[in-house]
Amino acid sequence: MLEKLFTGTIGLLEKSLSAASLRQRVMANNIANANTPGFKKSDVVFEDLLSRALNGGPVLQQVRTHERHLSKDAASAAQVQPQIVGSNATAVRNDGNNVDVEAEMANIAQNNLYYNALAQQVSGKLNALKTAINQGGR
Repeated sequence: MLEKLFTGTIGLLEKSLSAASLRQRVMANNIANANTPGFKKSDVVFEDLLSRALNGGPVLQQVRTHERHLSKDAASAAQVQPQIVGSNATAVRNDGNNVDVEAEMANIAQNNLYYNALAQQVSGKLNALKTAINQGGR
Protein backbone atom coordinates (compact mmCIF):
# COMPACT_ATOMS: atom_id res chain seq x y z
CA MET A 1 0.00 0.00 0.00
CA LEU A 2 2.69 2.47 1.00
CA GLU A 3 4.75 1.54 -2.06
CA LYS A 4 1.81 2.41 -4.35
CA LEU A 5 1.53 5.80 -2.68
CA PHE A 6 5.11 6.67 -3.55
CA THR A 7 4.92 5.30 -7.09
CA GLY A 8 1.63 7.14 -7.74
CA THR A 9 1.17 10.88 -7.46
CA ILE A 10 4.21 11.50 -5.28
CA GLY A 11 6.35 9.38 -7.60
CA LEU A 12 5.20 11.36 -10.64
CA LEU A 13 5.87 14.62 -8.82
CA GLU A 14 9.35 13.36 -7.92
CA LYS A 15 10.03 12.50 -11.58
CA SER A 16 8.79 15.94 -12.58
CA LEU A 17 11.13 17.56 -10.04
CA SER A 18 14.03 15.54 -11.45
CA ALA A 19 13.12 16.62 -14.99
CA ALA A 20 12.95 20.28 -13.93
CA SER A 21 16.32 19.95 -12.21
CA LEU A 22 17.83 18.37 -15.33
CA ARG A 23 16.30 21.12 -17.47
CA GLN A 24 17.93 23.74 -15.23
CA ARG A 25 21.34 22.11 -15.70
CA VAL A 26 20.85 21.86 -19.47
CA MET A 27 19.87 25.53 -19.75
CA ALA A 28 22.86 26.52 -17.60
CA ASN A 29 25.06 24.52 -19.98
CA ASN A 30 23.48 26.34 -22.93
CA ILE A 31 24.30 29.71 -21.37
CA ALA A 32 27.83 28.58 -20.47
CA ASN A 33 28.40 27.72 -24.13
CA ALA A 34 26.75 30.83 -25.56
CA ASN A 35 30.09 32.02 -26.96
CA THR A 36 31.25 28.63 -28.25
CA PRO A 37 31.30 28.64 -32.06
CA GLY A 38 29.09 25.93 -33.54
CA PHE A 39 27.43 25.01 -30.23
CA LYS A 40 23.81 23.92 -30.54
CA LYS A 41 21.51 24.35 -27.56
CA SER A 42 19.67 21.46 -25.93
CA ASP A 43 16.39 21.12 -24.08
CA VAL A 44 14.69 18.52 -21.89
CA VAL A 45 11.53 16.78 -23.08
CA PHE A 46 9.43 15.29 -20.31
CA GLU A 47 6.00 16.81 -19.79
CA ASP A 48 4.70 15.89 -23.26
CA LEU A 49 5.98 12.32 -22.87
CA LEU A 50 4.36 12.05 -19.43
CA SER A 51 1.08 13.46 -20.72
CA ARG A 52 1.00 10.95 -23.58
CA ALA A 53 1.75 8.08 -21.20
CA LEU A 54 -0.98 9.17 -18.79
CA ASN A 55 -3.48 9.45 -21.65
CA GLY A 56 -2.59 6.01 -23.00
CA GLY A 57 -0.93 7.26 -26.15
CA PRO A 58 2.45 6.18 -27.48
CA VAL A 59 5.33 7.85 -25.69
CA LEU A 60 7.81 7.21 -28.47
CA GLN A 61 7.25 6.22 -32.06
CA GLN A 62 8.24 2.54 -32.14
CA VAL A 63 8.49 0.08 -34.98
CA ARG A 64 8.50 -3.66 -34.38
CA THR A 65 10.52 -5.37 -37.11
CA HIS A 66 10.58 -8.87 -35.63
CA GLU A 67 8.17 -10.75 -33.36
CA ARG A 68 10.91 -11.31 -30.77
CA HIS A 69 11.64 -7.62 -30.46
CA LEU A 70 10.14 -5.50 -27.72
CA SER A 71 6.44 -4.82 -27.99
CA LYS A 72 5.02 -1.53 -29.21
CA ASP A 73 2.90 -1.06 -26.09
CA ALA A 74 2.84 2.44 -24.70
CA ALA A 75 5.10 3.00 -21.74
CA SER A 76 3.48 3.55 -18.39
CA ALA A 77 3.89 6.89 -16.67
CA ALA A 78 6.31 5.26 -14.22
CA GLN A 79 8.62 4.33 -17.10
CA VAL A 80 8.80 7.81 -18.62
CA GLN A 81 12.20 9.43 -18.26
CA PRO A 82 13.26 12.97 -19.18
CA GLN A 83 15.21 13.14 -22.41
CA ILE A 84 17.78 15.69 -23.53
CA VAL A 85 17.21 16.71 -27.14
CA GLY A 86 19.42 18.92 -29.25
CA SER A 87 18.07 21.84 -31.22
CA ASN A 88 19.31 22.32 -34.76
CA ALA A 89 17.20 25.44 -35.22
CA THR A 90 18.57 28.22 -37.30
CA ALA A 91 21.69 29.79 -35.93
CA VAL A 92 21.29 33.01 -33.97
CA ARG A 93 24.82 34.06 -34.89
CA ASN A 94 27.07 33.74 -37.91
CA ASP A 95 29.38 31.27 -36.13
CA GLY A 96 26.64 28.60 -36.01
CA ASN A 97 25.78 28.99 -32.34
CA ASN A 98 22.01 29.03 -31.75
CA VAL A 99 21.89 30.00 -28.05
CA ASP A 100 19.77 33.07 -27.32
CA VAL A 101 20.91 34.08 -23.84
CA GLU A 102 17.85 36.25 -23.14
CA ALA A 103 15.48 33.42 -24.09
CA GLU A 104 17.46 30.96 -21.96
CA MET A 105 17.32 33.30 -18.96
CA ALA A 106 13.55 33.65 -19.38
CA ASN A 107 13.25 29.85 -19.61
CA ILE A 108 15.32 29.47 -16.45
CA ALA A 109 12.99 31.81 -14.59
CA GLN A 110 9.95 29.89 -15.87
CA ASN A 111 11.52 26.55 -14.94
CA ASN A 112 12.34 27.89 -11.47
CA LEU A 113 8.66 28.77 -10.91
CA TYR A 114 7.63 25.34 -12.21
CA TYR A 115 10.11 23.59 -9.88
CA ASN A 116 8.90 25.59 -6.86
CA ALA A 117 5.26 24.75 -7.66
CA LEU A 118 6.14 21.05 -7.88
CA ALA A 119 8.05 21.22 -4.60
CA GLN A 120 5.03 22.82 -2.91
CA GLN A 121 2.79 20.05 -4.24
CA VAL A 122 5.11 17.36 -2.90
CA SER A 123 5.27 19.15 0.44
CA GLY A 124 1.48 19.37 0.57
CA LYS A 125 1.08 15.66 -0.23
CA LEU A 126 3.61 14.68 2.42
CA ASN A 127 2.04 17.00 5.00
CA ALA A 128 -1.38 15.47 4.28
CA LEU A 129 0.13 12.01 4.74
CA LYS A 130 1.79 13.11 8.00
CA THR A 131 -1.50 14.54 9.26
CA ALA A 132 -3.33 11.32 8.41
CA ILE A 133 -0.72 9.28 10.26
CA ASN A 134 -0.71 11.56 13.31
CA GLN A 135 -4.51 11.86 13.48
CA GLY A 136 -4.90 8.09 13.08
CA GLY A 137 -2.96 7.52 16.27
CA ARG A 138 -5.39 9.51 18.42
